[in-house]
Amino acid sequence: MNTLTTAPLAPLLDRLFDEADASAPLIQQAVADLPEQALAQLMQSKTGYRELYGRLKDMPLPVSRATGTLLYMLARSSNARYIIEFGTSFGISTLHLAAALRDNGGGRLIGSEFEPAKVARARQHMVNAGVADLVEIREGDALHTLAGTLPEHIDLLLLDGAKALYPDILAMLEPHLRPGALVVADNAGDSPAYLAHVRAPGSGYLSTPFGDDVEVSLRLG
Repeated sequence: MNTLTTAPLAPLLDRLFDEADASAPLIQQAVADLPEQALAQLMQSKTGYRELYGRLKDMPLPVSRATGTLLYMLARSSNARYIIEFGTSFGISTLHLAAALRDNGGGRLIGSEFEPAKVARARQHMVNAGVADLVEIREGDALHTLAGTLPEHIDLLLLDGAKALYPDILAMLEPHLRPGALVVADNAGDSPAYLAHVRAPGSGYLSTPFGDDVEVSLRLG
């Protein structure tokens, strides 16, 4: 028995994943007019990503079920107490991480989300799951919101927002990453500059792909 697989969190996650699956055709329609190359350019552009995410502002952009389980497992096995999340959307990944904090005995998760409507929904999901006391979701540009007060050390960092900003967010938060901290980047293949950094010899990370498009990196001492 654990928080992730029992009520009220487990049935809420089932519903949110089902809703996300049902919205997949709408997401495809929202970008159907963009050629594959143009879509990739928007994804990787520090200016164009706002246009892309503007098309998807009312749609869930969740981690996969497998990635959610991975996040819970990593946070539990590392006994994480302080977690930062870049890109909350409707809060599916947040719920997995908050469940791990609860089962670790407590802690704090600070998330960030640009779209106000998504922030409101994610916060309500935290209340419904009984983990709101563990979670703070900051609304606005993460380059500003996550530059504010943070824990002295970060045990786990999830990157799942605008892919073009992965290198900048990591650089901003690096001073807070404790030795042994984990950095998980979803859809990491859409951020080649990020992958080049964490995989480079002497970068301060030991990094490996997980599954199709997740990169897991260990912050070295």
